[in-house]
Amino acid sequence: MQPVKMYSTQVCPYCQHAKALLKQRGVDAIDDIRVDLDPAQRATMMQLTGGRRTVPQIFIGDTYVGGCDDLVELDRRGGLVPLLTGTGG
Repeated sequence: MQPVKMYSTQVCPYCQHAKALLKQRGVDAIDDIRVDLDPAQRATMMQLTGGRRTVPQIFIGDTYVGGCDDLVELDRRGGLVPLLTGTGG
């Protein structure tokens, strides 16, 4: 399973939805970087994502997936599990 990193906040419903979808697809651990607890991480997140300010911002392995809607669309197209398992995506 590829490592998953997510920039999030505690109260974000999109973050919670993304985490639930990832868990449904077999992800045991998410490197959850809380930008509400460490505001300096938001600047890092923005640098890595081309200026995106909203959460969640999701990375699977070396691949930048995007936000919750991007993750859901990737799953809908059948690309999430192959990306998670490292067999494509």
